Amino acid sequence: MRIVGIVGEYNPFHRGHAWHLARTRAGLGEDCAIVCAMSGDFVQRGETAVFLKYARAEAACRAGVDLVLELPLPWCLASAEGFARGAVGLLAGVGCTHLSFGSECGDLRRLSLAAAFLVSAQFNEHVQEKIEKNPAWSYAAARQAAAEDVLGADAQLLKTPNNILALEYLKAIYSLGASIEPFTVQRMGDGHDESGGGEFKSAAELRRRMAQGVSLSGNVPVDALRVYEREQRRGRALLDRDRLETAILSRLRFLDEEAFLSLPDAADGLGRRLYLASREEPTLEGILTTAKSKRYALSRLRRMVCCAALGVTAGDQKGVPGYARVLAVNERGREVLRLARERGDLPLISKSASIRLLGEQNRRVFALGSGAHDLAALCCPNPLERRGGGDWRQSPIIL
Repeated sequence: MRIVGIVGEYNPFHRGHAWHLARTRAGLGEDCAIVCAMSGDFVQRGETAVFLKYARAEAACRAGVDLVLELPLPWCLASAEGFARGAVGLLAGVGCTHLSFGSECGDLRRLSLAAAFLVSAQFNEHVQEKIEKNPAWSYAAARQAAAEDVLGADAQLLKTPNNILALEYLKAIYSLGASIEPFTVQRMGDGHDESGGGEFKSAAELRRRMAQGVSLSGNVPVDALRVYEREQRRGRALLDRDRLETAILSRLRFLDEEAFLSLPDAADGLGRRLYLASREEPTLEGILTTAKSKRYALSRLRRMVCCAALGVTAGDQKGVPGYARVLAVNERGREVLRLARERGDLPLISKSASIRLLGEQNRRVFALGSGAHDLAALCCPNPLERRGGGDWRQSPIIL
């Protein structure tokens, strides 16, 4: 069996995602099984998803994915490099034979050659030289300049969001030595743009429309739409993130400076800047604005705030996940689980209680995700859906 891994947030799952699945099966075989490593209740933008992870996993399964595994929280809130490494490690650990990802260029050869150079010691030395000569530059700016020196026109691959992630997936395959074959599908539609143009509306555009009360109908597969509409009827859509502001602010103010210095990406004085801003600013937006400078992307700061509020430290993002947690599965996905139990490297979690058998660090990572689920649930309009402990009670969605 060809087992194809896909990395996604599915926030929400839309027609562009369905097109990606269709092109993957057209290229790798209609009978291949598709496994998604999906972000949980917080996503890489540094905010909650628009629906809780179980609903998004169910929608994905009903729309064509065979098995959805949760990418644990520390890697959901990592930089693109850490996010990709965690997801690729998870998919390789359950026996995926291929990894399918979108890219603006659609040219696997170009992407592979660029990624191979980006992981080389020669390139890292070149980046460090750029930083030493230009101390005010961010790492991203130094990397871009170094890439332009060596890759020429192909340095443009580092300027578009899906190409950037594609390069990180390939780098992860190389650095982990994963026995997994890459496959790319040329991205169609808006990418991360919120303008609303193009054949496929982006997830960002759909989230904006949802916040305005506009239906997802016509822009997501019908089976996924039914799941989302059910969640909205039951008061489980997480559209009002302002509900979390006071909770997050209170958590930040209870932390000492050392906690901020231990956050991911806290180098170059950013941890201290965030600490000082959290002491005085009355809003999250104020904290972000005060801490930000030209060197730091706003998404990096958002992720740091989430990590601080949720207890994620830099050490939690090292390596790759130590277990694979099942969120949703169909019949073909159950065959993948059987093979993963026989041949895979990672223990599978279908019952939450099983995590207690998997060592201290795995228990810690699971507890971080459980706490994130409880915090995200506070966004639910229905007060009855804001109960704590939901991650421990929920079983996988079986279709």
